[in-house]
Amino acid sequence: MPQVTYADAINLTLHQVMQDDPRVLLIGQGVTSPWYVGGTTVGLFDRFGPDRVVDTPVSENGVTGVAIGAALAGMRPVLVHPRMDFLYYAMDQIANHAANWYYMFGGQLSVPLTIWAIINRGGEQAAQHSQALHGVLTHIPGLRVAAPSTPKDASGLLAASIADDNPVVYLDDRWLYNERGTVPKEPSAISLGKGVVRRKGSDVTVVASSYMAREAQRAAESLEARDIEVELLDLRCLRPLDVNLLISSVRKTGRVVIADGGWRTCGFGAELCALVVEKAFAYLKAPPVRVSLPDVPAPASIALERAYYPDASTIAASVEEVLSWGDTGGA
Repeated sequence: MPQVTYADAINLTLHQVMQDDPRVLLIGQGVTSPWYVGGTTVGLFDRFGPDRVVDTPVSENGVTGVAIGAALAGMRPVLVHPRMDFLYYAMDQIANHAANWYYMFGGQLSVPLTIWAIINRGGEQAAQHSQALHGVLTHIPGLRVAAPSTPKDASGLLAASIADDNPVVYLDDRWLYNERGTVPKEPSAISLGKGVVRRKGSDVTVVASSYMAREAQRAAESLEARDIEVELLDLRCLRPLDVNLLISSVRKTGRVVIADGGWRTCGFGAELCALVVEKAFAYLKAPPVRVSLPDVPAPASIALERAYYPDASTIAASVEEVLSWGDTGGA
């Protein structure tokens, strides 16, 4: 299998899926601009034309409604929101309509829509251009939420999202775009709701997804040099969640660090903590530890960004904290 970047994996998958299924169309802001979506849509407009690659005005709510209508009519739209922050404008369409129609129609009509939401962190983009809203979206019944961290998963989860008959939010973090890895020549769908063990270990479970899974991998490699064995779980999909994988690992290690790229209060990490306490409390040797964003907006300063965004060193320090809990008497 060839080595490609994360961004190229998305591009290759879109080319292949659109070739194989004429019902798939790409719609959203900047889909014809190589810069706007980080090179992920290069060549699609030239190959498939304006009927299937539709660059839209800035109208998040209206365009999302159009995509939902197309899905209800039998198409399989891939709707791009190039900055996840402005997904808020479309929340009426997503939460009140797309997420509910299958239930409200008694299962007679579904919404096979992929909402491709791109997170643009860092680069002094500040509070209105850096937000990760997966905690909000995962809370909504009727939505599926995928969060790949590798080129192979970026390809496989995108293919699975497009093939799924439910509305799927495909979370895409641009901090991963230059990551390289092997990708099948033919897109191979990865089951939504199936996590993966990236590393096996016996001392502590580290749970992550998206760019935090990459940082957790780096943390695990640094801790290995100190004879700390990390079992690293990459969730890959936040809803449905691979609860069995999570609980089995925590019962094995007795310790867990949850690395989440969202805010702390009512965040996705809090949901994972609750699941661990509900289902594996008797196995815990220390309280669960969360790594997350602080409960403040993203700063517009490179110096402050270094303090704001958790990384491999933050995760490694949290692993050491949870491992030392017994030594300090739980204080």
